[in-house]
Parts: sequence; structure tokens; C-alpha cells
Amino acid sequence: MEYILRTLTKKEEVDSIIRDTIDKVLVLRFGRSSDALSLQLDDILYKSVREVSKFATVALVDIDSEDVQVYIKYFDITLIPSTIFFFNAHHMKMDSGSADHTKWIGAFQRKQDFIDVVEAVFRGAMKGKLIVTCPLPPERIPKFQLLYKDV
Repeated sequence: MEYILRTLTKKEEVDSIIRDTIDKVLVLRFGRSSDALSLQLDDILYKSVREVSKFATVALVDIDSEDVQVYIKYFDITLIPSTIFFFNAHHMKMDSGSADHTKWIGAFQRKQDFIDVVEAVFRGAMKGKLIVTCPLPPERIPKFQLLYKDV
């Protein structure tokens, strides 16, 4: 069976997939199809989608689309690629040792890292948690510097 990553370009599509994905983790990758790091992450997502298909749905969101800018602002997506997790329309957060628990910033280093993170989110969500601890060792978590404007 061939798995294709669905690309969302309209707010209504994003609303619909968040609302309609039940009892599965929804993985939304916000990025550009022209960005090298986004393409690296897309490759990992594409290779992993079959393994996580029983407990996760993966979709791509094009941040250059005018229609999805409301989500770009709401989730404060300034660095790409950014990956956001949902479960039954609830935003799932992950403590990965960074200051931002709302999203995963950057690409995963390997396919198994992505599978481990999605599985941790799923297991935590099934227990009723809204924030889970990242199962990856610190050296495999992308590092970035948060800059605050007008602080």
C-alpha cells in the first residue's frame, strides 16, 4: 500500500483534519516544500508513515499559503520546519528540554526518533495527559535559540 503525505493549504482543511482525526495522533508539519530541512523532515515522515499508521495520521501544512496564516500566528511558527501534535482535537505538548513545549522545531535525525516521539505522544494521550516527556536523548534533540521581540 502506498502512503502519500497530504498537503494542506486552506484553513478549512486544517480545521477539518484536526476535528476529524479521532483516537489517533495527528502530526502536522508546518514548512515549505522548497526548504532543505523541511524536505529532510518530509523524507523521514514519508518513510515512517506506514509504521505509525495504526496510531497516527501525518499531514503537511504549506506555510506560504495565505489561508493558514492564522495557524502560523496562533502557534507562533517562526522557525521551520515545525511539527505540532494533536490527539482528539487537543493540542499535545512535549517537554523536550527546550523552552517551547508546544511544537517540535527542526527535523528528526532518523526515522526511529520520529516513531518514538509519536508513540510517546500517543501513549500519553491515551492516559489523558496533555504534555508528555520526549523519549529521545538530549543529543538527538535539535537545539535552537529563542529570541524574544520587544522584551
